[in-house]
Amino acid sequence: MLLNVSFGIGSTLVIANLYYCQPILIQLSASFHVTYDEVARIPTLVQAGFGIGLLFITPLGDMLRRRQLILLLVVFSATLTIGLAITNNLLVFEIISFLIGLTSVTPQILMPLAADLAPPARRGSAISVVQSGFLLGILIARVLSGIVANFTSWRIVYCMSIGVQSIVLCGAYMLLPDYPVKNRDLSYLGIFRSMAKYIITEPLVSQIMLTNWAASACYTNWWVTLTFLLGGPPYNYSTVVIGLFGLVGMLGVITMPFFGRLLDRLVPWWSIIVSTVFLLVFQSVQTGAGGINIAAVVISCFGLDLFRQTQSVSLSTLMFSISETARSRLNALTIISVFLGQITGTSVGTDVFVKYGWRADSALFMAMYVFQLVVLILRGPHCPRNRWFGHEGGLEFWKISPSKQSQLIASDDPENTGCGHLTVVCSEKGEGAEEPC
Repeated sequence: MLLNVSFGIGSTLVIANLYYCQPILIQLSASFHVTYDEVARIPTLVQAGFGIGLLFITPLGDMLRRRQLILLLVVFSATLTIGLAITNNLLVFEIISFLIGLTSVTPQILMPLAADLAPPARRGSAISVVQSGFLLGILIARVLSGIVANFTSWRIVYCMSIGVQSIVLCGAYMLLPDYPVKNRDLSYLGIFRSMAKYIITEPLVSQIMLTNWAASACYTNWWVTLTFLLGGPPYNYSTVVIGLFGLVGMLGVITMPFFGRLLDRLVPWWSIIVSTVFLLVFQSVQTGAGGINIAAVVISCFGLDLFRQTQSVSLSTLMFSISETARSRLNALTIISVFLGQITGTSVGTDVFVKYGWRADSALFMAMYVFQLVVLILRGPHCPRNRWFGHEGGLEFWKISPSKQSQLIASDDPENTGCGHLTVVCSEKGEGAEEPC
């Protein structure tokens, strides 16, 4: 448990690198003597670097020792941040920002590692802790950056980041286990061939990626258009008040790890279905009264955050069940689908909101939740891994009874744990199977 918490804290502190710049763009504009349009490129470059890192760096976790890879990435990002703190040139700042985004993919290497280290009966809990840390980093970075820059200078924000990453480096050096390499004969080009083959030959991968894409679009649209909704009539809230709604979302994220043990007991397909149904319910609350009553907005804010994280953890658990030796590559595919969903939610959601209003925008993304349910229902919880459609294998809700799970967790014998897992978890019977070449 201590290792999982340390992974979560590390994810929080590293992913914050991507978001420190967002609240200080006005100060950066004044400091570099450029327009707002010019400094607006900085967040885009950071996210572009992060997206490229997801594709080209995170899959390396399947062919390199992850301890050394993580330590190297943290060293690079901390060293590069020194350049942000001292440069007086916007172009240099932009280049370094891109490189920091590229090297800040550590949380996406930690997540498969957490899944590998956790016994099957606790895998959902382990993933939920790391993922909650990832999301808290997004929220905390914006708050910290805004407060520090308001009372000091934007350069102090990056000095703080250097110190924070140094702490992460020391903690990682002391706590990270040296997990063995799983694929010694795998080449770098082979990584991408196998990722493409997973998409084409594994129906479950395509199902998860489609669901994650649509879910990410819905979640991103919610937070992007919420600012427009609360800043306009009938609410006309200030930016400070709007920012406080992030605390409501943070409460949903913090609550998520407490559901981890429940997710460990459920068949992942069912927990995804239940989460998606609840997401549809809370989105319908927003569609019905979001622009009329602030209570509806608060309720939707909490519910959408909580159940999106529940859905995301269950999707990751299901994805990791496909192959023990390819979890870094499978996680990269998961995050790429999330990244594409964020682009869709931001562009389409903003356009619909501006042209047709809050209710039309909310109704459109209700339809996206229905789409997710359709994609999920096409393949049942125990459908054979080579079948694109069907419900063979039954519809069992629990992958392991609560009493049986308690026995497995109480036992420290890995062999027994594995046996119990394989005999009752139908949805993960493909785990450890031979991966695509």
